[in-house]
Amino acid sequence: MAFSADELRVLRRALAIALHPAPLPDEDVQDCLRLAGAVDEAVGEAGRLRAFLLADLVRYRNALPGSLSGYLERLQDALAAGYDPRPEDLAALRALRGGPAAAALLERCQVLAERSVRARLAGRAVPATAPAPRSRLLALPGGRAAEPEKPKAPAAPARPAAPSERPAPKPSEVFPPRRRPVPPPQQRAAG
Repeated sequence: MAFSADELRVLRRALAIALHPAPLPDEDVQDCLRLAGAVDEAVGEAGRLRAFLLADLVRYRNALPGSLSGYLERLQDALAAGYDPRPEDLAALRALRGGPAAAALLERCQVLAERSVRARLAGRAVPATAPAPRSRLLALPGGRAAEPEKPKAPAAPARPAAPSERPAPKPSEVFPPRRRPVPPPQQRAAG
């Protein structure tokens, strides 16, 4: 994650205030809240990107063996981003291990999967597939936390939807019945 110069300035001020609490001007509080919102947005975007990449990996895995090179590339990218290979990945790589790239990736995935299982059995936390949502920044020391909270007015009860003035038309009104054509009267020949 990269910060702009202004965001770094705000972050530096927020860290200094966290170490040495002091009352904050409203402008600083607003800057901190904007920075927290930007960080929340970046974390959410990273989560969406990760979900997209994992869905893309599943699509390529389901299209094997025709998508071999694309699948191997996406799996390597996912592993670099901290993805723990699933049993489906290991099974797909075992089926494809005739190629040198798939065989090397299978070895790497087996090591990672074994490490993940050992960590789970030992009771250590394993990185989750998606980042945990961060709680919102509610107050800063010396900021608006000192202000008393105003009681909220009770919400007005929702009114039921008013029935429309005109009822919905019947199908026979919208689509009148078809009339059979009347044959033209026959003319009698004199004769």
